[in-house]
Amino acid sequence: MPMPKPIARDAVPAALEKAQQYRLLNEPLEAESICRDILLVEPDHRDALTILLLALTDQFDLHLGVNLDACKPWLAKMSDEYEREYYSGIMFERWGKSLLGKGLSHQAVPWIHEAMRCFDRAASLCDDDKPDAILRWNTCARILDRHGLSFDIASSLTRDVEGDYSDEVPTR
Repeated sequence: MPMPKPIARDAVPAALEKAQQYRLLNEPLEAESICRDILLVEPDHRDALTILLLALTDQFDLHLGVNLDACKPWLAKMSDEYEREYYSGIMFERWGKSLLGKGLSHQAVPWIHEAMRCFDRAASLCDDDKPDAILRWNTCARILDRHGLSFDIASSLTRDVEGDYSDEVPTR
């Protein structure tokens, strides 16, 4: 593979804007690539980490080999506990929806439950005027209801933060 060309530090703001535009245009591969370029210059760039993680989760349904394991190292780089929980929730929710889209509801439910737990934890870490985590929790609840799926959160999987995020649901 040819080595990617580095971008200048001064180009980071423009590159970040491009990454966001590509995500919004449903071109997550391009957004991912740009974020990786930014992170080569600024390894802890908060916005680039966020857009990269979202771009990766946008690819769950594209059959490009992106799964939860591809997201894990970037999620671990997020320094804010609220953001780690919130974006973990988004990651698990999107993985669950991806499995639902493949007709694998029995595998999807535990991931959606795990997303709800992450959103619960995120909600407990922020002020009441920031409803994002609660809104996502409610979305998960409605997804389960729409598909006639179990809402017994207590019986679903327990996440090992250092564990493997494969297609299969971990044993309890």
